[in-house]
Amino acid sequence: MDLAREGAVADSEEMDRQTAADTLPQEIRSYPTLFPGAVRRKAYIFDGEGRFYNKEWDLAEGMGKEFCWYHVELPKVNQRLSQSAQYLIEALCPPFKLQDILSLVSNGPFCGHVDGALVFRVNSLGPPSSNFTFGIAARVTKNSVVTVSLGRVPRLGFSRTGESLLTEIPTLEGPNYSRQQPEEGSRIVVREHVLEFLLTMNHSEEADNPVPKSVSNLVVHIVDTHVDHLQDIVTKLEIELDSVELELDKGGFVTKKQMLDERRFPKLHLNLQRLLQAIAHGEQVFPRVKERCSSKAWFAGEDINSLEELVSRLRRLKENVGFIANRVTAIQAGLDSWQAEQINRKLYYLSFLSIVFLPLSIITGVFGMNVGGVPWTGQRDPKLKDGFRNVMLICIGMLGFVLLCFVFPTVYSRVLSWHRRRSSWSRRSMILPCRVSPVEERNGYLRI
Repeated sequence: MDLAREGAVADSEEMDRQTAADTLPQEIRSYPTLFPGAVRRKAYIFDGEGRFYNKEWDLAEGMGKEFCWYHVELPKVNQRLSQSAQYLIEALCPPFKLQDILSLVSNGPFCGHVDGALVFRVNSLGPPSSNFTFGIAARVTKNSVVTVSLGRVPRLGFSRTGESLLTEIPTLEGPNYSRQQPEEGSRIVVREHVLEFLLTMNHSEEADNPVPKSVSNLVVHIVDTHVDHLQDIVTKLEIELDSVELELDKGGFVTKKQMLDERRFPKLHLNLQRLLQAIAHGEQVFPRVKERCSSKAWFAGEDINSLEELVSRLRRLKENVGFIANRVTAIQAGLDSWQAEQINRKLYYLSFLSIVFLPLSIITGVFGMNVGGVPWTGQRDPKLKDGFRNVMLICIGMLGFVLLCFVFPTVYSRVLSWHRRRSSWSRRSMILPCRVSPVEERNGYLRI
């Protein structure tokens, strides 16, 4: 009976909220939108006792224990920063001022008070469409939180459905797949790509998120989801590197040549630098958020400790990204050495061919000379019989001159070193040792 009574009370409260939302004045959004559907918006209201409700986008603050959360999701496409600012101005103005909105959408790390509210921002530079470009910003007051993210952040929102993940995984019953809830005793067969996706998740789904009971819980939840998002990217990179190493071990010439042509690892190294930049910005901003929130009376002490643990997670994550960068560098170095080995092998084959054809070219060049006296050609003219011999003497002289030019520096250095050693020996022979008599040694002085 008590459970039924509580459920009825909750339903009546939700109906009251819906009727109150219906009675709101419509002139709040009476003007037309310039960019319809450009951004995604979510609005929640929390009662401070573990329950939340969806609400209208009016940017109003809560009363008493209630607090509101408004989230704007910017599109993850390649566009100028001014275009994102226009989207955000349309979503948040009014009642926010221009300086409040620009502090949420600007690039780079930031933490400070803007118009009486705590604003922190972690936005990494780079093309917005890249999977390694991150952005999260928040404006925190006592009874409201406004957040802006670049693209979707997993597990950031809240959902009422508390079903298991197995409802989304097909079960195998004979040749067909069924998407119903698996019965007891049935076999669960998870496809490989679905299982790989689940293994990269460092968190549960939105339905399992604990509902915050205060603004401080909500701030910790926002920072936690951002860190989890970074952890997911790092986990995907580690799994991808493992598969690439196995592929390189099993693969042959075609696989390695394709990786070199696609410049796969230099691009991955650049993405790792962007990821390191996002982690470094968070490592710079979140300790300042903890310091500023510790001075707020409405920010709980256990949430301060949670922020400190998240900062420690970021530092460990930074070390893991450094290890991944070293692995990428080692793989790229291995591919470069393999490419150099292939080039050396081709040069070896080319040298072998040149060794084979060099004597042939010499023979054809010698016997193809247009002079008299060439052997085995039947030239009997006595006036021309010395032509071939003279040409051979000239060639031998030129060859000796060329060899002398190559050998002369070595011979000169050896002669010069021999001359220096000989002069040093002659100087040593001219210096005679001075012998001291025993009587002069006893006196302690040497007579001059």
